[in-house]
Amino acid sequence: MSLPSTEDILEDIAFFDDWEERYKYIIDLGRALSPMDAALHTPERLVKGCQSNVWIEPRREQDRLFFTVDSDAVIVRGLLALVLAAYQGRTSAEILGFDIDAYFAKLDLERHLSPTRGNGLRAMVGRVRAIAEAAKG
Repeated sequence: MSLPSTEDILEDIAFFDDWEERYKYIIDLGRALSPMDAALHTPERLVKGCQSNVWIEPRREQDRLFFTVDSDAVIVRGLLALVLAAYQGRTSAEILGFDIDAYFAKLDLERHLSPTRGNGLRAMVGRVRAIAEAAKG
């Protein structure tokens, strides 16, 4: 399954009346992600700063970056899906230029995450941005 766009996600999230329904939607997005081969669950791919285990494997096709991701927590897989909707298949410049904070603010996400989940979300974004920064050159 291909991920919905950030615009589609914002529209879908707005449809739900309460955060319990929104969490279910986010979890469903995570369940729809392609599985990551367990052999890729290595320390080099592990994102530091996340309460749960999160792995990110980048792949470059021409000037675009693609990411295979995984987590041992269903809600975190959903958060990864939200991040991928913003960054998957984009150039380094597009990734670095995307206003992820505005996207998260429109989702009203961080207000509904625990502080440790919020820190983990920022760590995931930081890893993707670091990969994009390294791929610029």
